[in-house]
Amino acid sequence: MAIPVEREAGNKTAKKQLSKSQRLLRLIVSVFDIRAYLHLFKIINFYNYSHVQPLRKIAKGEQCSISPDVSFTNPEQITLGSRVRLGSRCAIWGGPSSGRIYIDDDVLFGPEVMVTAGTYRYNDGQPVTSQLMDEEDIHIGKDVWLGTRAIVLPGAKIGNGAIIAAGSVVKGVVPPMAIFAGTPAKMVGQRTLSEEPE
Repeated sequence: MAIPVEREAGNKTAKKQLSKSQRLLRLIVSVFDIRAYLHLFKIINFYNYSHVQPLRKIAKGEQCSISPDVSFTNPEQITLGSRVRLGSRCAIWGGPSSGRIYIDDDVLFGPEVMVTAGTYRYNDGQPVTSQLMDEEDIHIGKDVWLGTRAIVLPGAKIGNGAIIAAGSVVKGVVPPMAIFAGTPAKMVGQRTLSEEPE
């Protein structure tokens, strides 16, 4: 058991400054550290199986703009419409067997949006990762905007023209042109345009 060390209130500490020679030595040691190169191979492998290979299997429309750090799981279960824009570090996870994700035309994802068509059950035993998954299709309509770090859970149906605020968690039905926010997301407004998306 560790014995807590009493410190005087108001102790001040400065960050240690390295000299030029110490910084140069640190650089030389890091260049020849094999662990850095091994880690680089792990990063390349992750990028290949989470982004490069899945992009070949996703059904997608024309002129999609997909950030190079978006990750996809079960890409054969994912369909993107035309002109879909996926922001940095988004995660789009189709279900492992039947949960499909349909994203219609002109949808905009902010950074770090998470969409998953499958979720682990939690009352079937332990560990959670050994349990079966519940899957439901997700449908995101045309001209939908999902703000940064929005989360869309299995079974969500988001109507055309809807807006999902940053940080919201969506499950269930979002009506067309509705603005939803919160955890769980609830309607907080209505989008008004001269014409609704078809």
